[in-house]
Amino acid sequence: MNAGTCMVLGGLWAALGVSGATEPREGPEGGRQRLPRPVLSSETSVEQAIAARRSVRSFADLPLTDGEIGQLCWAAQGITDPQGGFRASPSAGALYPLELYVVTAERVGHYHPREHALSTRLSGDHRPAVRRAALDQSAIGEAPACLVITAVVDRSARKYGRRAERYCFIEAGHVAQNILLQATALGLGGVPIGAFDDQGVARVLKLPEGERVLYLLPVGHPGG
Repeated sequence: MNAGTCMVLGGLWAALGVSGATEPREGPEGGRQRLPRPVLSSETSVEQAIAARRSVRSFADLPLTDGEIGQLCWAAQGITDPQGGFRASPSAGALYPLELYVVTAERVGHYHPREHALSTRLSGDHRPAVRRAALDQSAIGEAPACLVITAVVDRSARKYGRRAERYCFIEAGHVAQNILLQATALGLGGVPIGAFDDQGVARVLKLPEGERVLYLLPVGHPGG
């Protein structure tokens, strides 16, 4: 990304009121916490991130910062064109049927792309319950954050009918790859997990009816 593009995007973010400062959480559930403004350049090139990316299943006992969580969320579903509302990952018809959740020791956060903010869906540490619903895979219990990609297929189905489910699966792959490459650029590691009890994870997160769990991505500082 060249300097001119960074300046334009930075100005658009500023116009939307997205700054590096965070707002206090508004209560244990529901309130939205503004995340730090995403960084639009780094010393790691896309090519370097692709070459360095590896699946990491063991993590150090270090929490992620708000900046790291915000950067991962932005890479997944963040707004890259505030005027048009387009996001970091492509979506069929720009309908954006995917939702993103961040499960940490403190809460289950729900990402809101337009505000670049997390709302608290559930307070407390729900990682052990997600781990149990994911066949007891240790990476989910060790990672300081588990990003969960879900889909509301009906959003795409109104235009694409039965094809919508396929598009949601494809889009989840786009988002997961962005998360993993961004994690690599931040010096973090992660692993995509597709083996889990769909309904079990949905129950842990208390997802509304019609929202399906597609992907789990534990992310953190590599351990070992």
